[in-house]
Amino acid sequence: MKKLVALTGLLLLAPFCATAQTPLPAAPQATVASVSGVVLDPAGSLVQNARVALTAKNESRTETATNTGADGAFNFSLVPPGDYTLTVTAPGFAPLINSLSLTAGQAYQTPDVVLTVATATQQVQVSVSPEQMQAFEVDMEVHQRVLGVIPNYYVAYEPNPLPLTPKHKFEIAMRQVFDPISFAGTGLTAGLQEYFGMFKGYGWGPAGYGKRYGAVMADSVSGALIGNAALPIVLHQDPRYFYKGTGTVRERVWYAISFTVRCKGDNGKWQPNYSGILGGMASGGISNFYYPPQDRNGVALTFENTGYGLLGGAVGNLFQEFLVKKLTPHVPDYKGGIHD
Repeated sequence: MKKLVALTGLLLLAPFCATAQTPLPAAPQATVASVSGVVLDPAGSLVQNARVALTAKNESRTETATNTGADGAFNFSLVPPGDYTLTVTAPGFAPLINSLSLTAGQAYQTPDVVLTVATATQQVQVSVSPEQMQAFEVDMEVHQRVLGVIPNYYVAYEPNPLPLTPKHKFEIAMRQVFDPISFAGTGLTAGLQEYFGMFKGYGWGPAGYGKRYGAVMADSVSGALIGNAALPIVLHQDPRYFYKGTGTVRERVWYAISFTVRCKGDNGKWQPNYSGILGGMASGGISNFYYPPQDRNGVALTFENTGYGLLGGAVGNLFQEFLVKKLTPHVPDYKGGIHD
């Protein structure tokens, strides 16, 4: 009987004995750190309710903040290891910023944080209305000149330009047409037309050159006022080329060429370039009234001029995208341009 009792007792105690003999797992190493310190004023007194922020220097820019207590102390626990910026601010004192690196398991005690009295400064807040900013952007654009000479008004290098008002659309068109360099360009075009024998119905010599000059100027005025002012105002479209400046060469080439058939609306969204295409057709149709009779082909001339206009626009946009900015002085560096 005694043997039975003893055997039963051993069986009951066996699990406990086995557990006691199994070694305990080792305590895991700490994977976080802590930061603590005390904030003082220049006289060495404790600064209560100072804001202390701990900001990670990684891409997430995670920030944790706390306020000092009555003892001027602060403490951050469970801080992942890494590089941090410790920023201390308090009313009447200049901000203090320190950098620190924490390792796993580290309990970092900062040296006493001694704030300095802030220098008296006067802050003036200047608010700029959208209308003022719009006028500023337009003023910059109408001073853009290739090599400092040739007008380059219809290009927006600003990444997020404000839409043009109807007044600005009309003013820029008039500036483009009546710029002294535009008159010189018109004269050069008329001279080349006479040299290559174009539009023979105008004749030759001063009279023929004058007629050619007038025709080129009429084309320029009608194209600018209709395609760059009237239709953009009515259809709420932006007549400017929006510089891209980023991406692969292939992407930028496609972007520039596509700008002949699409444009940005005043709402910032892409739209078919009705203003440019219809403006070119209207200008071509009007030209039938003053081109020599033998050169008036009615609808054919209209579409011919429109086609030449689109081709010229595509070539011009390619120059704008890859070359003109480099040749235009005083263009701010916007780190790229408009993204498609």
